[in-house]
Amino acid sequence: MDLSLHVGAETIKPVSAARDLGVILDDEVTMNTHISKVTSITFYHIRRLNKVRSILWAEITASLVSAFILNRLVYCNSVLANLPVSTVAAPLQRVQN
Repeated sequence: MDLSLHVGAETIKPVSAARDLGVILDDEVTMNTHISKVTSITFYHIRRLNKVRSILWAEITASLVSAFILNRLVYCNSVLANLPVSTVAAPLQRVQN
């Protein structure tokens, strides 16, 4: 079934995921794409912070962790409510550990 939308000479085709206000909604609303992206970005920042952690004071390191990692974990986490624990808990718990 073709779900394309034709507007004038343009054709708009459906996508499997869309981002709105930083939250990635997939076509099945499982939030797997969003959780995967959040964990990927946070692990990237953790690796970058590990490289410079030895030259930073503890207070500065804590501020950077809060800014780059914790804020990403808590931003729009209400969209994760009522999802199965296996979907949400395992990946996000790895980031927190």
